[in-house]
Amino acid sequence: MQEDMTVQAVQEGEIVSTPATEPVINEADPAQIELEQVKGERNQLLDRLARLQAEFDNARKREAKERADTRDYAISNTVEPFLGVMDNFQLALKADGTVEQLRSGVELILKQMEDALKGLNVVPVESVGAQFDPRVHEALGSIETKEFPDHQVLEEIRRGYKIREKLLRPALVRIAVNADQVAE
Repeated sequence: MQEDMTVQAVQEGEIVSTPATEPVINEADPAQIELEQVKGERNQLLDRLARLQAEFDNARKREAKERADTRDYAISNTVEPFLGVMDNFQLALKADGTVEQLRSGVELILKQMEDALKGLNVVPVESVGAQFDPRVHEALGSIETKEFPDHQVLEEIRRGYKIREKLLRPALVRIAVNADQVAE
């Protein structure tokens, strides 16, 4: 062998280069050397797997925490406008005044509640005077009349609401039944 050449030997799972000038006496057989290399690779892969599993668990925990934080933030932004409404209801209950003053106070609180809902893009369903629409109205009864067109909403029993274009709940209404228009 030439002096500038090197010989590679395996020592405890690592490849070590030694100058070729010194003869290397390897008492281990080639199968033992290969076994040690495979064990070394296995240990590296197991270590890598353990690190990846820990990284995945941390990412999953971080995502769950971020989801909970986002939910809490959304809830707090939704609830905050209604806290003032609750405060005003409590003040109304403690107030000493006439029935008219109480009614006026409740009307103001109702206006405050409607404003809070508008801030969340929740709007009431148009009912009284509108034509009955089964997509947004639920008819609880009918009133026979000749004054109004057939299927016109005459009375709103419970207000319905939409968030943007999605129906949250239908309006409960009574509708007109005009026998003259039905026969035509």
